[in-house]
Amino acid sequence: MPRSGLCWLDGMDIKSLREPSRSSSYHRTSVKLLSTIMMLSTSARHSRFAATTTIMVASFSNAAAFSTATSRLTSILNDPSLITCDSPPSQTFDVVDPGASAAQFKDGTAVIAHVRRMGRDDTKDAINRAHIALPDWRDKTTAAYRSGILTKWSSLIKESAEDIAKIMTLESGKPLAESRGEVNYGTSFLDYYAAEAIRPNNSGGGFISPSPFATPDGAPRGKMMAINEAVGVCGLITPWNFPIAMITRKVGPALAAGCTCVLKPSELTPLTAIALETLAKRAGVPEGVFELVTADRELTREVGDEMCVNKIIKKISFTGSTPVGKLLMKQSSDTVKRLSLELGGNASFIVFDDADLDVAVNAAMSSKFRNAGQTCVCSDRFLVHKSIEEEFVSRLAEKVGHIKIGHGLENGVAMGPVISNVPVKNLSKKVEAAISDGATCVVGGSPLVDLGPNFFEPTILTNVDTNSHIWCTETFGPVVAVTTFDTEDEAVTMANDSSVGLASYICTRDMSRIFRVSSALECGMVGVNEGIISSASAPFGGVKESGLGREGSALGIKEYLNTKYVFLNC
Repeated sequence: MPRSGLCWLDGMDIKSLREPSRSSSYHRTSVKLLSTIMMLSTSARHSRFAATTTIMVASFSNAAAFSTATSRLTSILNDPSLITCDSPPSQTFDVVDPGASAAQFKDGTAVIAHVRRMGRDDTKDAINRAHIALPDWRDKTTAAYRSGILTKWSSLIKESAEDIAKIMTLESGKPLAESRGEVNYGTSFLDYYAAEAIRPNNSGGGFISPSPFATPDGAPRGKMMAINEAVGVCGLITPWNFPIAMITRKVGPALAAGCTCVLKPSELTPLTAIALETLAKRAGVPEGVFELVTADRELTREVGDEMCVNKIIKKISFTGSTPVGKLLMKQSSDTVKRLSLELGGNASFIVFDDADLDVAVNAAMSSKFRNAGQTCVCSDRFLVHKSIEEEFVSRLAEKVGHIKIGHGLENGVAMGPVISNVPVKNLSKKVEAAISDGATCVVGGSPLVDLGPNFFEPTILTNVDTNSHIWCTETFGPVVAVTTFDTEDEAVTMANDSSVGLASYICTRDMSRIFRVSSALECGMVGVNEGIISSASAPFGGVKESGLGREGSALGIKEYLNTKYVFLNC
């Protein structure tokens, strides 16, 4: 889409229309233009997406009127227009590189972009646009059409994969290799739900069966139909640790089902979301179908509140902490919204005495230290059979000693910073408290201040008290907490002694034990002899206070569908 000059609007398809502020002349002109086009569209009595009436108007700033980026970021991108706009927004907040040095934070060069600061009124506007777009997207497009747009969007993301990976690394801190892998992971959800869109279990599908009621002569009287329908306008809230995958895992099934959505990405990593929104428009996602709201930490709460209380929003999907998830549940209760909540974890990692230790150590490394331990399915509580603890810890410590730590854009770096200095302080306190409670620090245990204010050493603690803070709460950092067990029952009891239940991991060569322990563990997902288990084709979610619903797989699209029963007396 052009960023200035002239653009073509087919019917109501206002692909270049957004307002940087409600009070600006831009906004007033945009509203007048929108009203005129809506009247033209209504009088023409045609679909919003049918190109039967074409008019030409002056273009305003593109949908990417969200951010201006510093040369430190734009200089490494092939296509800076993914995240930049011609006219900077009037109110902005800073996005910083968590891997920056102390000197860069001090002189201001840690700032990589300035992003539009949006609040409750902007959120209401976005919700209203999504509401206007819903009838035509839901009722006047075919599943094949929606599938094609998702496929095109995925293709454009893949074409810009290197740029998006660099953006992710600079705003989240993860190593470039991990960011590249996440681009592939993220697009897999679009590809998967492009395929799911046209299956008979999607929107418009369902089943028909004979009724159990009988006519006087004993024949079935009528038919029963169950029809799947899009839920409606969805409010989506995503975290910073997977800036692309958490978005596509929600937006993909929502659009495939015929829903429209309003996305609020993390204030720490909004640039990837802006790039995705830009590419969505280029792929043909119509105006209003995928709306983006960027807010800083101060305004995030009111944005989330508006999503929860606004009657237009019919579903909330949130990935984040358990306390925030509980708050969203309470706020959504008055309007009885559908909820999908992927909340906190505190995963157990059980190593039995018959485990292949090389396999177990490799699984532990990938589960614990990916993204510097900042994933909701990271292993936090390591339960190792007493007879093999020394050998397991020795091999793990050797592997940990070879982790190259540094800025994510540096060659060969395997672990970057944590997201900010707050978790560095929290990790230091937890490690110090665990040692005070009797734990032994085998490796690490301290901030890496020479690299920057947000780096923390990969750490291994043994003899950890199961009542200590580091054991009982999610760590979200590169710290392994180890304790031992004697029996299988003891290990399962210790693993289940938690208010959350997202993921667990077990290492064993005993097939009977695999099925027995997997069944006994109170969690939504179990990895057996493997540390990375997420996939677009697998259902992702937890039990207990780890949330509600599932994302990924065929179950993921069901979260965006209602079922209507129709009885046919015929």
